[in-house]
Amino acid sequence: MFIGHFAIGFAAKTAAPRVSLGTLFLAAQFIDLLWPTFLLMGLERVRIEPGATAVTPLVFEHYPWSHSLLAVLGWAALLAGLHFLLRRDRRSALILAGLVLSHWLLDLLVHRPDLPLWPWGGSVLGLRLWSSLLLTLALEVPLFMLGVWLYSRSTRALDGAGRWGLVGLVLFLFVVYAGNVLGSPPPSVEAIAWIGQLQWLLVLWAYWVDWHRRAVAPN
Repeated sequence: MFIGHFAIGFAAKTAAPRVSLGTLFLAAQFIDLLWPTFLLMGLERVRIEPGATAVTPLVFEHYPWSHSLLAVLGWAALLAGLHFLLRRDRRSALILAGLVLSHWLLDLLVHRPDLPLWPWGGSVLGLRLWSSLLLTLALEVPLFMLGVWLYSRSTRALDGAGRWGLVGLVLFLFVVYAGNVLGSPPPSVEAIAWIGQLQWLLVLWAYWVDWHRRAVAPN
């Protein structure tokens, strides 16, 4: 799951018009923003195994601090709490918490049974949608298109940067997704971790786009 998470971030603008798209992306992708750093620190492990699933060659061996359900609930509470302290907006804080949790729920659909419920081991879950490329695309692509449509419908561009910056962001996400799904396996785990850090640039791009757009009231 990649563009599906960003889809939820786009769509959430309709429920949280005062929150920047950058912050919505940050929440929706939060645990995957943590994960590359935890890989570099040796706290979590992944293995490259071509053919492991029809969609990704990655085997997630150990990622309790970023992707266990209990940890995700903790990260959701932390991000929501920080937002509430800064903005005093309970509704938006709760939406951000829901976005963090949505990442785990979407991963639950596609992953093999490797998502732990708590950091110290035990039960793992996963519904294996990644075993079928067709089913994965049938879920993620329409979800992404819906999210982008909802965002574009609930905002309007103030200038060319707001209009074409959004187009560029959407196209770039599609290109990255196609590369992930159809491209060659990554050369190393270290490369995965460093490339994963570039996701922060997508968050900054979203902040820039949203700065050049304005939320509009629903019809």
